[in-house]
Amino acid sequence: MQMAAPSAAMRAHEELFTYWAGLRRGGRLPQRADIDPTGFKRLLPSISLVDVDPVTRDYRLRLAGTGLYSVYGGEITGKRLTDIYNTAAADYWRTELDNVVRTRRPGVGYHSLAWRGAAHMTLLWLRLPLASNGQDVDMILGYDAVVGFAADAVSGIRAA
Repeated sequence: MQMAAPSAAMRAHEELFTYWAGLRRGGRLPQRADIDPTGFKRLLPSISLVDVDPVTRDYRLRLAGTGLYSVYGGEITGKRLTDIYNTAAADYWRTELDNVVRTRRPGVGYHSLAWRGAAHMTLLWLRLPLASNGQDVDMILGYDAVVGFAADAVSGIRAA
C-alpha cells in the first residue's frame, strides 16, 4: 500500500478541487465530458469515478485507479459499495456519497482502514460531484490518499 504524507495528500486534494472548480460555470456542476485526465495526470493512480443511480441512490465504481488496488486488496472497478466494504464501511460511504449528491457540494474527510485490518492507516478522501445536465449529480469524481496514522489523530479535516 503506497502511503502519502498528510500534507502531500492535502495538496493533492487542493489540486484536484481547484481543477474541478475551474470547470464550473455559474451554478452549474461540471460533467464527465468536461474532465480531461491530463489536467491531473500525476493523481490518476488514486482517482475514482463513481456512478450514481438516481432512483436507488446505489453507487458503482465506474473506474478505480491502479493505486487503489492495494488499498482495497483487488480490483474494485465495476463493483458496488456492498461488494467492496463490510456493512459498517458501506454505510459510511453511502452516507457520505448521499451527502455529495443531495447537497451538490464536494465532500472531504477521512476513513480508517481498520475494516481492512489496517487500523494504523487512514484514507484521506475527496469526492467531487459531476452532473450531465449541470444540476443533478449522476457521477462523483474521487481522490484517495492513504496516510500512516489512525483516523482519530487527524485534525482539521471534516466532511464538507
